[in-house]
Amino acid sequence: MNPKLESQLVACITEHQENVYRLAYSYVKNQEDALDVVQEAIQKAFAAAGSLKNTTSLKSWFYRIVVNTALDCLRKKKKVQIVDDKAMELIASGSEDAYADIDLERALDDLPDMYRSVITLRYFEDLKIEEIAEVLKENTNTIKTRLYQALKLLKIRMNDDALVEV
Repeated sequence: MNPKLESQLVACITEHQENVYRLAYSYVKNQEDALDVVQEAIQKAFAAAGSLKNTTSLKSWFYRIVVNTALDCLRKKKKVQIVDDKAMELIASGSEDAYADIDLERALDDLPDMYRSVITLRYFEDLKIEEIAEVLKENTNTIKTRLYQALKLLKIRMNDDALVEV
């Protein structure tokens, strides 16, 4: 690998390490898997760096690797989640949670991957529409449409008229 490209990749990974971890965590929902996803994404990035044609889109390219690796991890696990004792007691007692952010998290989890990815990248990673399009390798109009549809689905799922429309 080109030493200049290697140093740019290391700088990109270092600069965005917290965001990349948070992005991975938003998909896999636990620390160990998120760390595994990040580690695997870094390995994939170094392995594929020689094929990178444009280093100006290095961040988007790396985010795309992280998203794809996280989705691969979910497919492998088939979304099997271990529930801790405290959560099990809440479920068994039939009590309702009163936390809007937990409701939002559940509603996000219920969204199809293509919508969840757009919401996560836009609102939790603060990427612009154009950057999301690069990460997901989609047209910007497609991303705008998915964002609108995702927000509409979230509004329906959360049954909250206060959710701001795009």
